[in-house]
Amino acid sequence: MSGIPSSPSSSAPLATGRSDGPSAHNRRHSRGQTTHINITAATDSAIQEPSEADLSLPMDSPTSANSNSNLVNDRVYFPYQPKSLAGIATRSFCLGIAVTIGVGATGATLLYTSSPLWRLPFFLAALATFHFLEFWTTAAYNTRAADVKSFLLTANWPGYAIAHGVATLECLLTNTFWPNRAWAPFGTGALLCLLGLALTAIGQVVRSVAMVQAGPSFNHLVQRQRSSAHVLVTSGIYGKFRHPSYFGFFWWALGTQMAMGNVVSFVAYAAVLWKFFSSRIKHEEEFLVKFFGQEYVDYRRRVGTKIPFVP
Repeated sequence: MSGIPSSPSSSAPLATGRSDGPSAHNRRHSRGQTTHINITAATDSAIQEPSEADLSLPMDSPTSANSNSNLVNDRVYFPYQPKSLAGIATRSFCLGIAVTIGVGATGATLLYTSSPLWRLPFFLAALATFHFLEFWTTAAYNTRAADVKSFLLTANWPGYAIAHGVATLECLLTNTFWPNRAWAPFGTGALLCLLGLALTAIGQVVRSVAMVQAGPSFNHLVQRQRSSAHVLVTSGIYGKFRHPSYFGFFWWALGTQMAMGNVVSFVAYAAVLWKFFSSRIKHEEEFLVKFFGQEYVDYRRRVGTKIPFVP
């Protein structure tokens, strides 16, 4: 116990059972005689019951003496702040509900009806899964960069929301009023629908794997300055696609429109996404060449994007 001295000291004298003084005690001990030491007095004097003041918590508990500085650092986790834990929990909860409703409604529609409107809850489930994985992969493999914006729910607002809204409306109208229309040439509608489902799954997997393998080097924003954690990843999936996250989203988006049977939205998505990614890749690679020099030039020459007409 910390209240009991481990050796004799002037602050806690030891009693030998006899009052013949320290000199006599030392002489007997040197002759090999056994001395029985009574530590009762030491115990009584050294052990004290803690006072009520000792048991009370500090005013700034539980953050200790540095609570003020810690409070400032922790403020980013408060509601409505960039890393709001409440905001992250709320978004995750809502996305989980959306996935559950989407998957359940898709399955029920396919099992119990012949309606082509299963495509709407499928789109809801695909969207919710995409946005959840955007945050989860960032939080798991690029933790310091994870914040509320990592869900990408308001990215490129409002154009992003308008595009998905138009796609939903097109699917609803065409499959409600013209459910048996021949939207694909030569009766290939069913085949193109299956291809769209496959592209949606492949695109999602490629994008998520790219974020995992890049780790701290991945960012949702084009980086204008190289950080200490920024390295050029050329192995794994980056050995197959130069920008696998862009490849993944490009084909994921087109796959959803093929699965939904959206002719107009498919063409619009293809045009807008191609223009966006071709411009973004060109802009981003200017900085990558600056960061990595000839190493990136050689990598760019060796590995393509696999996005049509974007070398």
